[in-house]
Amino acid sequence: MRERATAYKEKLKDPVLSSPEGSPTKEEKKEEAEAKPEEDHYCDMLCCKFKKPPLKKYMTYLKLPDSIDSYTDRRYVAWLMLVTVAYNWNCWFIPLRFVFPYQTPSNTIYWLAIDIICDICYLCDLLVFQPRVQFLRGGDIIVSIGSRISTISDYLDLISVLPFDVLYFFFGFNPAFRVNRMLKHNTFFEFNDRLEAILDKAYIYRVIRTTGYLLFILHINACLYYWASDYEGLGSTRWVYDGQGNMYLRCYYWAVRTLITIGGLPEPQTLFEIVFQLLNFFLGVFVFSSLIGQMRDVIGAATAGQNYYRSCMDNTVSYMNTYSIPKLVQNRVRTWYEYTWDSQGMLDESELLEQMPTKMQLAIAIDVNFAIVNKVDLFKGCDTQMIYDMLLRLKSIVYLPGDFVCKKGEIGREMYIIKQGEVQVLGGPDGTKVLVTLRAGAVFGEISLLAAGGGNRRTANVVAHGFANLFILDKKTLNEILVHYPDSEKLLMKKAKVLLKEKGKPPPGPPVQQPRGLAGLFGQKQETPKLFKAMFGAKGKGGLAKLLQMKREQDIQVTSQIIEQILSKQDFFLNLFCTEAEKTEIEEKKPPEPAAPSAPPPQKEEPEADTKPKPRPVMHRGTTNESLIITMSPSPRAEEGEILKVEAKEKKKK
Repeated sequence: MRERATAYKEKLKDPVLSSPEGSPTKEEKKEEAEAKPEEDHYCDMLCCKFKKPPLKKYMTYLKLPDSIDSYTDRRYVAWLMLVTVAYNWNCWFIPLRFVFPYQTPSNTIYWLAIDIICDICYLCDLLVFQPRVQFLRGGDIIVSIGSRISTISDYLDLISVLPFDVLYFFFGFNPAFRVNRMLKHNTFFEFNDRLEAILDKAYIYRVIRTTGYLLFILHINACLYYWASDYEGLGSTRWVYDGQGNMYLRCYYWAVRTLITIGGLPEPQTLFEIVFQLLNFFLGVFVFSSLIGQMRDVIGAATAGQNYYRSCMDNTVSYMNTYSIPKLVQNRVRTWYEYTWDSQGMLDESELLEQMPTKMQLAIAIDVNFAIVNKVDLFKGCDTQMIYDMLLRLKSIVYLPGDFVCKKGEIGREMYIIKQGEVQVLGGPDGTKVLVTLRAGAVFGEISLLAAGGGNRRTANVVAHGFANLFILDKKTLNEILVHYPDSEKLLMKKAKVLLKEKGKPPPGPPVQQPRGLAGLFGQKQETPKLFKAMFGAKGKGGLAKLLQMKREQDIQVTSQIIEQILSKQDFFLNLFCTEAEKTEIEEKKPPEPAAPSAPPPQKEEPEADTKPKPRPVMHRGTTNESLIITMSPSPRAEEGEILKVEAKEKKKK
């Protein structure tokens, strides 16, 4: 009961200790009571039973939104992939069907069916998805349907769906009438951009895409070679295709050897063959060099981070070898480089975040580090914005196994928060005993951070048990943050006082037995003061007599000091009360080395005649000269102490 009463008194005196969160209102309680958990839906399938979301969730997810954010909506990316597949079908098979005799009356129905499916994808993209895609106008995001401004891309999409296929009824099934489907190239490039933005390793897709460009160019070249051979006549010369074997593979083989300039091909015979071969060589040199350069850039961008890491490592090793750094230190430096790179993929996270605005840096810091800092009891109850500001100032440092985070006796200027790994607090006579092991989310060094006087020294050694990643917050940074949050500063100072009190308490001894019965309602008796212990330390009147003797000795010592001060100022009294003749006479009679008495002469004790108390006699203490008398006597009032009298006698003239 006493502890509870004390806690309530502290809360009333200091409102900072109370919780800032308000209690829930009645309306909130009603809403929580009315909210019912959703029923779980399970699907029985043969011998297994698994949970599945309800049909309403499926319908809600598949429902087409009124506006589509092309940068964040994954469903839009999936739709773009479907349109890209239709676009690639047209790009690869329209030239193939136009040149090679693969489209025959027996399989035309299958080609038409696939063409119709691709046209439906084009129409849905043009009429349903593109009008809902958000776009920018003067910095504003426009989400309304039908307010999109027409661009060149929109006109090309419109041309790509024009039904030139109706000419089939007049000129037969010629794939050349579908060549306008190849104009929807903007959708293909948009899909590439959106897909690279969401992939973890986008360079892999870039390599695949560049390889696809090369294969497509070789495919077009093979189609052109077969067209040229058909124009000259199959097998008419050594240069043209002779019509033997698989026509597409043989033409593709010729295109690869020509475009990549391998050589070893038959010499062209006619003028048309010579011009075609020259154009093919020129185009091959240009395309091949461009693709090789693009491939080099893609691979270089993919390994840029690894090259930077290797460069830093090589420069550091070269520096250490130049100055003959010991091998033990060099091995620890290499270990730090390897672990830091493997754990976070970069050597310094701040270099990456510096390029972003402060709001984005804060958003990333909240997602990465807020869960760890929020577990710290020291910052519970503080302003959330203050914690956000602190997240931007935290510094991440990696310690190797056996590294000293802080040593006993050092001046503490920072606090540590364990992000990953473990640290051990060492103590004991030799400083090797493990007192406690701290893990992720633990805090140490907060007393040094909050101590107002400064100069607080570390009380123990802290060593990294394994690879440990710690957040460091120094005192200067915290003070700069707390300037803007006075309430949080008061709360932290209050917690700092509590921590300092707990730190200064002696170690707990054996448990004290609590009194039983009614005696437990009353507190323990307070300890007797030392003055009374001195008075009643002996039996009978001995203790009191000893105390009176001590008081008497103290009074005598004080009186002696006063007399010594008066005698030291004797010249002042002589000038004040005596004439020149009296001064000369006193100087002549003065002994060579006068000694002032340090204490009054002891008085003989007289036997008590009566039991009645006698009045205190006047006690004369001091030094008497012929012309100057100094006297001390007790005051008639009890509050005033003793009275000092100085009398000057005049000599009678004879």
